[in-house]
Amino acid sequence: DVQLQASGGGLVQAGGSLRLSCSASGDTLDDYAVAWFRQIPGKEREGVSCIVINDGRTIYEDSVKGRFTGSADHAKNTVYLQMNSLTPEDTAVYYCAAALWEEINLWTRSSEYDYWGQGTLVTVSS
Repeated sequence: DVQLQASGGGLVQAGGSLRLSCSASGDTLDDYAVAWFRQIPGKEREGVSCIVINDGRTIYEDSVKGRFTGSADHAKNTVYLQMNSLTPEDTAVYYCAAALWEEINLWTRSSEYDYWGQGTLVTVSS
């Protein structure tokens, strides 16, 4: 099993940047894909990005393309989400999630993921 711990959220002004971290323990992430989801109250979790750890392929939801960048540090077993040019619409609780990459059919579907971090709140003020 994999245990995930998300961190790095906070309060930032519009146009600012944050870097989220998702630290894994219990297993190496080499065979996994790790996604970032976000959720605001009353809405479903929305897939933001997904990275396939073994080759670094990264996919992004349209609204964050060009602003968010996913990366992985194999030595630290940690995945990052660099978020630039933040807008108030990016305000949400952000979660990281992992699943064996070969088992994922639709990366934006939250039910595809077996392991979840606890969430970290990102608040962007206007």
